[in-house]
Amino acid sequence: MTDKNEKRPPWAPPILRGDRLEAGLRQLELDVRRRLDGLLQGNHLGLVPGPGSEPGEARPYQPGDDVRRMDWAVTARTTVPHIRETVADRELETWVAADLSASLDFGTALSEKRDLALCAVAAIAYLTGGGGNRLGAILSNGAETVRIPARGGRAHARSLLRKFAQMPRAAEGTRGDLAAIIEQLRRPPRRRGLVVVVSDFLGGTEWQRPLRALSARHELMAVEVLDPRDIDLPEVGTVVLADPETGKQREVHASALLRREFAAAAQAHRDQVARALRQAGAAHLVLRTDSDWVADTVRFVVARKRRWSGGAA
Repeated sequence: MTDKNEKRPPWAPPILRGDRLEAGLRQLELDVRRRLDGLLQGNHLGLVPGPGSEPGEARPYQPGDDVRRMDWAVTARTTVPHIRETVADRELETWVAADLSASLDFGTALSEKRDLALCAVAAIAYLTGGGGNRLGAILSNGAETVRIPARGGRAHARSLLRKFAQMPRAAEGTRGDLAAIIEQLRRPPRRRGLVVVVSDFLGGTEWQRPLRALSARHELMAVEVLDPRDIDLPEVGTVVLADPETGKQREVHASALLRREFAAAAQAHRDQVARALRQAGAAHLVLRTDSDWVADTVRFVVARKRRWSGGAA
């Protein structure tokens, strides 16, 4: 981890542990509202603009529009392809499935991946609040699962974030099960809304099947949190690598060949995760511990809005 005494850039996630937890949560709320609020206003949800369920106006088809929204009656009457816009529901129920397994208790840049995951949930909590909207969560560290019922209000959002921050860290050798966490959102069935999955998605892709099953009823968003050392090895000579979820350790020499092979394998896994999320119909936001997470979120939102507007800026 980076030395806490080093000067941190203004965009770095606040420290969210120990006696700095409450101050960090207040700072996080201010950062979200100051840097994101206003940009993400409009139809639910700014983070993932969805089609809604109420019929709206018809407009001419533009390249990139979803052909499933074609309005054939208007198209036949005007002889010009039209699609039917829809209006987002007035109330939104959002569920967060957070994988807090031991692999998130790691970070070599400005924060741990666990802190970055909390920042992502904070953005979702504050930006979907109000208007009768509700937020719930399922948090799991592999050994313990906490279910927080969906409720509305700023006080509830703050309580949810506090429980997230205070979730015990997983003991070494405890494996997480993201597929089981997602499965808990399917049974019992919930009202239509938004499901946000937060994880580093290390390991296999057994979670793809239950995630795809959720897409039939909910809008999906996946937040992938990464650290630079998840992607490449530094040139440090001999180093001991440890798997926090199994406790296994191995001493390796970080030669140029090994670093290239590690980077290639890591990139192949990232591509596999992105492909699985795309096939499940989930929007994919990547946050890194060495990058401005708010700026990355803004770019994600702008890209999503542009796609839904037919490519218009």
